[in-house]
Amino acid sequence: MYGLWKPRVLGAWRVPATGPVIFAVNHSHNVDGPMVMGVAPRPTHFLIKKEAFIGPLNPFLTGIGQVKVDRASADRTAITRALGVLEAGGVLGIFPEGTRGTGDFASLRAGLAYFAVRSGAPVVPIAVLGSSDRPGRLIKGLPPLRSRVDVVFGDPFEAGDGSGRRTRKALDEATERIQKQLTAHLENARRLTGR
Repeated sequence: MYGLWKPRVLGAWRVPATGPVIFAVNHSHNVDGPMVMGVAPRPTHFLIKKEAFIGPLNPFLTGIGQVKVDRASADRTAITRALGVLEAGGVLGIFPEGTRGTGDFASLRAGLAYFAVRSGAPVVPIAVLGSSDRPGRLIKGLPPLRSRVDVVFGDPFEAGDGSGRRTRKALDEATERIQKQLTAHLENARRLTGR
């Protein structure tokens, strides 16, 4: 990442040094996940759509511990692998909106709340800014080479209410709490970076 772009990493010290952690990352460009993996202070295992595991990317993504997920169904294998990452004290990366978009955390899917409530792992909000500002001249699908991309890590927070409940209502409430935290972090990151 540092060879192709100029990442500016802010707040990486906020990531807990040990124990399970969930990274909740906004997603407006293909490079967001690799950028976080490249600059994060801990190895990260992202939930990645199964469509990305094609050709030579399949053994590469599998080899670096990424988790293949079928977004069309409740993928039990992916759920088990993701929970295994957290049970082993690792970092699980999730795009809470489920797909690329404007990256504003406007519509969250329930997956993040499920993993956070089920595992008890703290959630670290991450804002990636500048990756989708303009297309590159050489490769239109990537940000311009040597352009600045800001990666802003926020304070870890607990998504659950402390009761240990895993009901639909508890997950809905956790999703609301998560959305408020992520939206506030994104606004703060934009102010901090001037983007």
